Amino acid sequence: MFHPHRLMVVALMLALAAVAAAKPNFSGKWSMNAAKSDYGPIPAPEKFTRDIEHADPSLLIKSHQVGQQGEIQSEFKYTTDGKESVNQSRGGEIRGTARWDGDVLVIESKRNIQGMDISQTDKWRMAGDGKSMKIESSLRTPQGDLEISVFFDKQ
Repeated sequence: MFHPHRLMVVALMLALAAVAAAKPNFSGKWSMNAAKSDYGPIPAPEKFTRDIEHADPSLLIKSHQVGQQGEIQSEFKYTTDGKESVNQSRGGEIRGTARWDGDVLVIESKRNIQGMDISQTDKWRMAGDGKSMKIESSLRTPQGDLEISVFFDKQ
């Protein structure tokens, strides 16, 4: 005998599976699109590239920037399950977590630079074609808050 509620349960399970599978993979070589990016009051780097290895939950981000502060290379490791990661940067230790909010990857981090506590929230969004992504960063500092949007194109 046909049971309509079983059909609804199956449809719901398929919908949930589709949502779970909708998380983007950020792996690849990425280059900043300066024309679309907005650094607000701070100078944008002349060059900004990222080499990302993403096999959920593992995330490895290797960045290379060239700008007014010279050449900066960094490497950060996170897991997208919300567990805390500790990374080292030129300015010292950075503690952070990465987690999914739907299909948006949210990375929250805190650091202390020269006695100042700085917190940062990055929201990574992949374009539908998978060839570009936008990272919106909100920084909280003792001097005030700052919003930055950086667009990257896949190479």
